[in-house]
Amino acid sequence: MLPHELKARARRVAEELLTQGDLPVADELFASDCRHYAPRPIGNGPLGIKVWVATLRRAFPDLRAIVEEGVAEGNRVVQRLTVGGTHVVALDGVSPSGHGATWILVEILHVGPDGRFTEHWCVWDELTLLRNLGSAPTAAPKLP
Repeated sequence: MLPHELKARARRVAEELLTQGDLPVADELFASDCRHYAPRPIGNGPLGIKVWVATLRRAFPDLRAIVEEGVAEGNRVVQRLTVGGTHVVALDGVSPSGHGATWILVEILHVGPDGRFTEHWCVWDELTLLRNLGSAPTAAPKLP
């Protein structure tokens, strides 16, 4: 797959899956045995990513994800997303705040021979997200 094709395929994660909430797109993009690696457990394959996206979109129904940067080489693509929305349903024990939140998410996707992603690594700026929701300290802890 050419780099521009790989980047376009990865961009669908942000635009169609996260922003539009089009969950069936996961079946097109992710292999049935795709492994997801994230700070919070995500089940394997398309179902794992669908559950994760559905949970995120329940908490942030106006969720939007914008690809800020993308780099593709070989069979991997890396993209940095700016993600945001209004927090209206509890998420990971954080009560709904009604506040808007914006955070950064970085993902690395490995594409297999059939054009579907076989590995997906992602990490997000959870501290900034929690601060935006009023659930994290705004100052660094003082050292003894």
